[in-house]
Amino acid sequence: MRITDLLKSESIALGAQPKDKHDAIAILTGLMEKGGNLSDKAQYEKDVLAREASGTTGLGDGIATPHAKSAGVKAPGLAAMTVPAGMDFEAMDQKPSRLFFEIAAPDTAADVHLEVLSKLATMIMDPDFKEALIAAKSKEEFLSLIDAKEDGKFEAAAEPAPAAAEAGTQAAAPVESTAAPAAITKKILAVTACPTGIAHTFMAAESLEQHAKKRGIPIKVETNGSGGAKNILTAAEIAEAACIIVAADKNVEMARFDGKPVIQTKVANGINKADALLDEALSGTAPIYHHAGGAAEAEERAADDESITRQIYKHLMNGVSHMLPFVIGGGILIALAFLLDTFDPANPGNFGSNLWYAKTFMDIGGISFGFMLPVLAGFIAMSIADRPGLAVGFVGGALASSSGAGFLGALIAGFVAGYVVNALKKVFADLPHSLEGIKPVLLYPLLGVFLVGVIMIFVINPPVAGINNWMIETLKGMDTSSRIFIGILMGGMMAVDMGGPVNKAAYVVGTGMLVSGEYGIMAAVMAGGMVPPIAIALATTFFKNRFTEQQRKSGVVNYIMGLSFITEGAIPFAAADPLRVIPSCVIGSATAGGLSMFFDCTLRAPHGGIFVVPTIGNPLLYLVAIFAGAVLSALCLGIVKKKVAE
Repeated sequence: MRITDLLKSESIALGAQPKDKHDAIAILTGLMEKGGNLSDKAQYEKDVLAREASGTTGLGDGIATPHAKSAGVKAPGLAAMTVPAGMDFEAMDQKPSRLFFEIAAPDTAADVHLEVLSKLATMIMDPDFKEALIAAKSKEEFLSLIDAKEDGKFEAAAEPAPAAAEAGTQAAAPVESTAAPAAITKKILAVTACPTGIAHTFMAAESLEQHAKKRGIPIKVETNGSGGAKNILTAAEIAEAACIIVAADKNVEMARFDGKPVIQTKVANGINKADALLDEALSGTAPIYHHAGGAAEAEERAADDESITRQIYKHLMNGVSHMLPFVIGGGILIALAFLLDTFDPANPGNFGSNLWYAKTFMDIGGISFGFMLPVLAGFIAMSIADRPGLAVGFVGGALASSSGAGFLGALIAGFVAGYVVNALKKVFADLPHSLEGIKPVLLYPLLGVFLVGVIMIFVINPPVAGINNWMIETLKGMDTSSRIFIGILMGGMMAVDMGGPVNKAAYVVGTGMLVSGEYGIMAAVMAGGMVPPIAIALATTFFKNRFTEQQRKSGVVNYIMGLSFITEGAIPFAAADPLRVIPSCVIGSATAGGLSMFFDCTLRAPHGGIFVVPTIGNPLLYLVAIFAGAVLSALCLGIVKKKVAE
């Protein structure tokens, strides 16, 4: 397979002028769709934006490679765009980006296309080749340049491309280094990895290899891409290495580097700061790595560049993401148990378990649901302290569950467990090397479980259980107007950032209330989350002149996404016109949430959309609430959005 097998003429735009970063991604995604590579454009664009949120793909030197592995991709492909004048893509070097390659990879097992994509990633790091592509006058010339480069027949122009001179973004001259000795006998090793493993992994590897070659430094780079680890470092090579550079934005196997000088950094620095990393590797000042059961130290170093709020959010979402399968599966099964059972007035407490098949659903669902709090706490702790935190967090979550401290108690338990284990790591940091092996298997679990258990039983659980009980009783005792207000608030929050922190905060509150037996808030939350994509779909159907042809086509998909409770389907539209789309969606979502509370709708499952409506309390009125909110948002969009000239 060749690069031009993945890049079609209809997926190339030369001389584009995107307004901003979101517009650039929208243009590229539209080109990708024209190439026939997408099954769900909205899902793919959402995944590209999510990847972008984890770290910019504006690499510097005028290059940007937005990409994603996505369930919305039916076939691997490329889209390309040149912006000769340059645009702000939040590049790592703060300079304009002028050459864009968007990469689409299916969310499936790795295939040969990944090697092709990695080849492209390394090719565009050649500044002469990059400038030639930017200066291409036709799509045919653009494709022929790629073929020539892949065949080893590309020849740089004698003069630099005018576009580069005008934009002032010529690749910087290599940094001169004085650190390399005249003769280097020991090899430098490196590992590169990015979250998706498609582009940056290989670009960082190529950059390190090129800079090392120029300076006569022996190097071997292991790449942790989507196709798995390649060029794997052997035990003998690690033993003889002068230093190991780990340029990674995800966890890699670190135990093998125990006792060796290791530099841990972002994958972006492997691309843009290769010389500086090589200098540090040769200086003899790199810290000695001591393994403590995982990649926690790498996480801690990466966390230095994050705000406290961002770190807390990341840890919380790690717990929530691992918790949800248990809650969704268990919650739906429990809801089905109530749906299938017959009510016995003489024994109302046994409702859901009167009939044998209903009891089967109830028992299985109850077991699954019971894992909710331990899993939440366990994976929050694991995010903070790596693997040693998992067991400690599980125990803390279980203690919160058994004491009545509920979701809030388990959340606190996860953070307490993580930081307790991190504290134990520091306490035992100076133990003899011969005792390293007993830390993760004896010291951390024994002392961690004991300390967290004591803290939960005597410090956390009593007040939190009291708060939890007060909150539930208060909610149950609220008058209708107060409950409507809560529904308005929760529903509106779901549309503020459509999958972002505010949306997730509302969802976490709703999910947490399920544990305590409060089912109305979860119903309001799901109603609010279903409205934005349905509203977008309605607006693109009935107010066609407010949207481009491409938006109208992608708007239809939002019917399915909205009915499935996938709020993120509205993100591309919100990103393109946030000042009009977001307020309109918030109005409708708040309305749906308020009506859900007014109709006293209840939901025992934290997901499912239209597919779990039969299990909802007052299902017909619940559908009325969602429909009313969606229609209101669609009308708002029809009023505030301007007509599009096509």
